[in-house]
Parts: sequence; structure tokens; C-alpha cells
Amino acid sequence: MTALAVGITLPVEDGLSARDLVGLIVEAERCGYDTALCGEVAGPEVFSLLGLALASTTRIRLASGIVAVYTRSPALTAMGFATLSSWAPGRIVAGLGSSSPIVVGSWHGREFDAPLATTEEFVEMFRRALSGEKLATDGRRLRSNGFRLAISPGSPIPGSAAPVVPVWLAAINPGMLALAGRVADAVFLTWCPPAEVASKIVSVAAGACSVDRAPDAVEVVTSFWGYAGPRPEVARERLRRSVLGYAMVPTHRAAFAHAFPGLDQAGAAWDAGDRTGALRHVDDGVVDMLCAIGPEAVRDRVLEYREAGVDLPIVLVTGAEPGDTDGPRATIRVVAEALGLDAARSDHGT
Repeated sequence: MTALAVGITLPVEDGLSARDLVGLIVEAERCGYDTALCGEVAGPEVFSLLGLALASTTRIRLASGIVAVYTRSPALTAMGFATLSSWAPGRIVAGLGSSSPIVVGSWHGREFDAPLATTEEFVEMFRRALSGEKLATDGRRLRSNGFRLAISPGSPIPGSAAPVVPVWLAAINPGMLALAGRVADAVFLTWCPPAEVASKIVSVAAGACSVDRAPDAVEVVTSFWGYAGPRPEVARERLRRSVLGYAMVPTHRAAFAHAFPGLDQAGAAWDAGDRTGALRHVDDGVVDMLCAIGPEAVRDRVLEYREAGVDLPIVLVTGAEPGDTDGPRATIRVVAEALGLDAARSDHGT
């Protein structure tokens, strides 16, 4: 890479409007960021938001971060990404992942069953659907017979080896990391301190080698929560609660073991219904290991990830509290200036 590539992830759990969120993407494009991601939790619906962002920008790459493989069929997901990519081929990325039992089971009423096998089948069917192939699949987890996509996602960028819609696979645990190595264009890491990146890359590389792929064919993308706005202490307490909340997700808990010394004690308190007691085990050291607070800390974390082998560090530009847009905007601007991002970087596609 000739220029430092950095992305942002939108704070989709902050209660911001679509206008606010698209405004953050527009600001990120103006400041020279490479990519903007929109997650999907319980706020904006990802394809609607990405469509609004695509129509409001001209250069920045747009990605889902992350779409759950249980809440839409591979065919419907291919329709969504093909629609976006047909507007601007080369600027759309499909970020996919298994999500969690809470989102999939409790919120959407789907069975969170065999996430590794389901994700593998989903990615295969999604790629085939996106290519225009007529699906005739009766898998163990997913089925589709007779579907053929009736809109083209466009052609790959001339001279680029990347597919027109790359697949980034969210992975925390070893099995999913190896799957990313086998089937994805990039592995998407989160809640992963720089010191843990190398071991994750080893698992991805092993997966790639198992199917005769070159390990460096799989890019490494990593997101982290960052705040460089005017209320760092308020943000710290918010991030403390965020760390705890994500660490207590059953499918995520084991991944926090190295960065969170009090994980077992926090888990015991959480499982007993003592949220306040659980939070006491998330000390400042844990917050600083997993998040970055302050302009220098966010800048340094980006550079640490690059040094650790991450191709694209991504800052989740959180607010100091729900509804805060000043913090995310300040983070976007201050970090871009601190890193010397190039606001005139070349287009991804159109």
C-alpha cells in the first residue's frame, strides 16, 4: 500500500438517525478514510443505510460490518449487495458473520445452530448467487432451488485481482478464523488487541493452506473502539460497559480471556445477575487494552495494528454517550489529521 489505509465503523448502537450516520461517512470520505462500515444490531437496517451513503459519496468504500448469516437467505443477501454494487462496482464489500445467540435466537427467533457449518454453506451459496449461477442447493443447513440473480453487481475493476464484491468474514474463535482462511477475501477481527493479531493470523493461514490458498491472499481487517472527542472520561465509562457487555456474550467470552484478567469473576457476577459487581472487574487496564481513548491513543493503536500485520485498521467512532455526534466527528477529523490521511486518495471504483 502506498498510502495508509484506515477505515471507520459507524456507532450504530448510539441511537443516531440515518442522516447523522451518513453525515459521518461523508465526513470520513472528506478526511481521506479508505472504508466506512455499517454494522447491523438493532439500529439501522444495513442495506438501506449503505444505499443512502452510496448516493451521498463518490469515493469511499462501503461495507457491512457485519451482516448475520442467519437473518437473511444467501439469495436475498446477494440481491442486496448486487443492487449496491451495480451503482458503484468496486466500492462495496460484503461483511458476513454468524452473529450471536442473542441477536439470532432471542431477537429474530431463528435457531443459532452450528454457526461454523452454517456460515460455510452461506458463503458458498452467496458467492454462487452473486456470480449469476442458478442455485440448486439442498444443503444440511441452507436450501435454495431455482433462484438466479437478475441484476448484475458489475465487473471487477480492471487490473484488480479482487472480486467485484469481496467477502470479509467476521471471526473470533479458531474454527471461524480457519474458515476465513479457506473461503473469505479478508478476515474481520474485533476485540483483538495488537498483541493477539499474530496468533489469529496463524489460524487464518492454516485454514488457507488447508485448501492450497496462499496465506497472504486473505487480507486482515481489524476494528477497535476509539474515541478522540472532547469528553474522554465520559467515553471511558461508556467503553467500560461496552467491553463488559460484549465479553459476556457466550460465543465471544473465551476470546476475551487474555486481555481481561478478571473475566471469570466478572462472568460469575454477570451470570448471577449482579451487573454492577461484574463491571467492577473491568478496570482501566482492560479498557485501554481493548479500546483507545484520546487522539494519541487512537493514532498509536492504528499504527500498532499495522505493525502487527493488519492491512486495514478500522476505528469504531463511538460517542461519549448515546446520541452524541460531536465525539464521532471529532474522532474522524482529529485522527485523520494525526495520521496524515490523504483526502485526495484514488477511487475504489467509479
